[in-house]
Amino acid sequence: MLPHARAEKYDMVKEYAGSTFFNDWAFYDHFDNLTNGDVVFVGAQQAAQNKLAFVDPSTNHAIIKIDNTTTVPFNEKRNAVRIQTNEMYSVGSLWTIDMYHVPYGCSVWPAFWSHSPNWPDGGEIDVFEGVNLQQRNQMALHTNPGCKQVNPNQSVDSSFIPNTDCSYLTNNNQGCIVNDPDVQSYGAEFASAGGGVWVTEYAESGISIWFMPREKVASVISSNSSTIDTSELGTPTANWPTGGCDMNTFFAPQNIILDITLCGDFAKPPQIFSQTCPGLCYEDWVVGNGSSYATAYFEIGSMRVFSKSGTTTTVGGQNNSDSSSGSSDSSGSSGPSDNSAATLNVDWVRMMMYVVSLWGIGLGSSFVVENFAF
Repeated sequence: MLPHARAEKYDMVKEYAGSTFFNDWAFYDHFDNLTNGDVVFVGAQQAAQNKLAFVDPSTNHAIIKIDNTTTVPFNEKRNAVRIQTNEMYSVGSLWTIDMYHVPYGCSVWPAFWSHSPNWPDGGEIDVFEGVNLQQRNQMALHTNPGCKQVNPNQSVDSSFIPNTDCSYLTNNNQGCIVNDPDVQSYGAEFASAGGGVWVTEYAESGISIWFMPREKVASVISSNSSTIDTSELGTPTANWPTGGCDMNTFFAPQNIILDITLCGDFAKPPQIFSQTCPGLCYEDWVVGNGSSYATAYFEIGSMRVFSKSGTTTTVGGQNNSDSSSGSSDSSGSSGPSDNSAATLNVDWVRMMMYVVSLWGIGLGSSFVVENFAF
């Protein structure tokens, strides 16, 4: 493997961890009208009261989960959580997330990702995403037309790259996907390995993502160093160089997002759901007592954001006016009431493109299976 092509040094500017993990996030207090998921995203206070978003005092880890204790009747939805950073991070940023468990299970669709508030302008970076009982993480970019993955310096070979065109207008918003061949990057295997760390670099030279299972986490990460030199991380798992996708043209400051939905436009279609799960996504899994969602949770040690040494890449987010006075602590004593309007405008186009990809005229099931290659 070649070393990372353009090593940079970064200094930590923000840490989300421990009892203050949920400070400075906006909770999307609304049903999932973004991706047609069968969930209601609850606000900060309800999430804390119902133990859907809290800090575990025994580990000091943040937990974000699907409700697995309520009996949901037919035609109703299950409670879940979607949070987005109040602040945005511009080119010249790097963020890490140390997770011990990621959500998985039939009907479950989790993601750790970022986007610009004016998507597709400003782009989207999908660091972690998957559905149902798939075995591997999927990484991708989604942008305006003109951005492509060209000559990447990455450890994943071409057999795990179903598409290199990042345009949301190409292949019905498939994005330029890199599938991680490591089965420890998702689901039960991730948990049994003790979790791991993702590092995302959003640099002038391009976007890179590293995945490191627990036993292979680089020492500069495991030591919680306040400075990271990317030359110490080795070859990225996935890489989109600026030569095929100019960062200043296709990307803008990013809000970082963590969410879990159920079914929806990605996990629910029978052509996808039946690949790893029996029955019907909503009727046989969402409805009922919720015991099947015991594994549908994030357990997060920390998320840390860095800026290129000598620079400041933190910028104010559009959600600050809604939530700066109501950030949640681990007890959930306060929280933003509703930031749905801000996010709805961003994600409506994404939802419609998913719908087109799944039910568009002339598209058969074989296309859908390829579109979301696992």
